[in-house]
Amino acid sequence: MNIHEYQAKDLLKAYGAPVANGVVAKSADEAIELANELNGDVFVVKAQIHAGGRGKGGGIKLVKTIEEMHAEADRMLGKPLVTPQTGPKGRVVRSVYVVEDTTIARELYLSLLVDRATGRVAFVASTEGGVNIEEVAAETPEKITTIDVDPASGLSGFHGRVIADALELKGDLAKQCAKLIETLYTVFIEKDASLIEINPLVVTKEDTLVCLDAKIGFEDNALFRHPDIEALRDIHEEDPAEVEASKHDLSYVKLDGNIGCMVNGAGLAMATMDIIKYYGAEPANFLDVGGGATKEKVTAAFQLILSDPNVKGVLVNIFGGIMRCDTIAEGIIAAAKETNISVPLVVRLEGTNVERGKELLSESGLAIIPADDLDDAAKKAVAALKAA
Repeated sequence: MNIHEYQAKDLLKAYGAPVANGVVAKSADEAIELANELNGDVFVVKAQIHAGGRGKGGGIKLVKTIEEMHAEADRMLGKPLVTPQTGPKGRVVRSVYVVEDTTIARELYLSLLVDRATGRVAFVASTEGGVNIEEVAAETPEKITTIDVDPASGLSGFHGRVIADALELKGDLAKQCAKLIETLYTVFIEKDASLIEINPLVVTKEDTLVCLDAKIGFEDNALFRHPDIEALRDIHEEDPAEVEASKHDLSYVKLDGNIGCMVNGAGLAMATMDIIKYYGAEPANFLDVGGGATKEKVTAAFQLILSDPNVKGVLVNIFGGIMRCDTIAEGIIAAAKETNISVPLVVRLEGTNVERGKELLSESGLAIIPADDLDDAAKKAVAALKAA
């Protein structure tokens, strides 16, 4: 789960990290009213969406008068902002963040993430802040320093010194960096974060470090431990289908293909998507209904797949252990009848109560294409798609 910049900065500030003061507003008039709480005469108005590259899309503007602030906030609010990360449709801006201007001497990059290769939390630092780190990695990889934290020994002063050196920070700035490293690591661990990105981390002309921008993502499966973090969720920034899936406790990710998949078990779901691609088509989604799904849950999953207009065929691949094949069949029948399915439907069932499940499907009167195994199911789904 991701949160907005202003929420990320509020969290970091609560832990003692240096961030510029700011206020969040949902209207241009509110932005003017709340800006009175801030110091200075120059401010930055920042559109709040869950996407990077806002500056390139006109979502970050420096303003020097109240009139300019009102005009920029009014321009952004209620309208889609298109950035390199939003796609052509963009994201609707529902709030703006008005921040005190910061005098910038240098821009740096600093982040924490889970390194899947090592299974450890890793710091990534670069002197090239304010730009896409992917570009730096591709063009000047020598300017990026990565250092892991061993979970057995934890964070130490060594990590702060290495990162300060990588960022070319000396003296008091190096001490500030070490303190910030400790703060960010504490937030990361205590809040079950998956990513904390500070870009840019700036050195001001007064020789202080300030987190000028912040992006934080959290591990979805750990949110039950953090109701305060879960309360920050903005469903407007999420795919509507994925929001609907979460209501039914379904693991769903929308993709760009045209064969909808309903599978039980993440590994089997991945294998199903792989074999669809192997036979020349593209999966429209990842959808794991889990091991103990009810008829109602299966029905919801099926309706979710068919709500995608790109879906031109459906492949159901169920291996029933805890999951019963007759329960799957009942859900498929109920959903297919309710939605008046008009695309090819291939079903492969195996496991507990499989014969009863197949019997229910054959007696349903639906135009279901049965399959004997996963390979057969994928071939038939792709063939039916091409024929249609």
